[in-house]
Amino acid sequence: MEEIYHTDIECIDKSSSRYPKRLRNYKGMPKRLYVRGNLPRDDCPTVAVVGARRCSTYGSRQAYYYAKELSRAGIQVISGLALGVDGRAHSGALEGGTATYAVLGCGVDICYPGQHYDLYRQVWQSGGLISEQPPGTRPLGCYFPARNRIISALADVILVVEAREKSGALITVDFALEQGKTVYALPGPVDSSLSVGCHRLLEQGAGVAWSVQTLLGEWGLEGSTEETSAKKRHLRLASDLNLVYSCLDLQPKSPHEIIEMTHFSAKKVINSLTELELEGFVGRIGQKFYQKK
Repeated sequence: MEEIYHTDIECIDKSSSRYPKRLRNYKGMPKRLYVRGNLPRDDCPTVAVVGARRCSTYGSRQAYYYAKELSRAGIQVISGLALGVDGRAHSGALEGGTATYAVLGCGVDICYPGQHYDLYRQVWQSGGLISEQPPGTRPLGCYFPARNRIISALADVILVVEAREKSGALITVDFALEQGKTVYALPGPVDSSLSVGCHRLLEQGAGVAWSVQTLLGEWGLEGSTEETSAKKRHLRLASDLNLVYSCLDLQPKSPHEIIEMTHFSAKKVINSLTELELEGFVGRIGQKFYQKK
């Protein structure tokens, strides 16, 4: 934790015309916000990227990639500046070029965690730092779940990259669902505890974040086609396909490996792989191996 002395923090009251329009739509939003830098633009599409602090290499890579590509497409990225998925999402968004914003569980004059000092300053310069807590407020555990309601309210879409069964990221999802937001989850390895939360969301009907184009389709941006939408609906409905697909990554796997991971019959795995291949989700390597496209 590092305190950064300030002369440029604004206090924006709910009565101000500068108070975010997205927050005005919901009850329980802060009466005032403290801002260092800028607030997210009301007229710009916005995604919140959230997930595990102790994420895997896979989660770190995907958080960075999705945030970077969405940012390149002009999407504002919001997260919480925490270790793990949050930090990687901010870093990817900075690479993508569209402003990124962090909602903090402490005063905006305090960098927490301290390891993110450089990232803190980059986010401040790119977009802004936001908190309902006055300057000088230390990071207490009770402030972080509360700030998640602001993260979800400021976003049009929430993307969960990795989450354990009782991850704090799922608190953001609960707020998002209460607010009527669209939630996507990224499938992960079925034998990873970091995938349990995401797979539970998928089981409950969250959108499958199988590509950046899927998310861009929420705003009708390039890469969204009727075919893409049909594929997304198909994956939502077919839980067996979801499970087989989540076993795959960029490392080729054989049907035998997938059988061991899913406990499906050989016939079901082969049929699922064939269907995923025909739909364009996976590619075949040689005669015996498959990987995500």
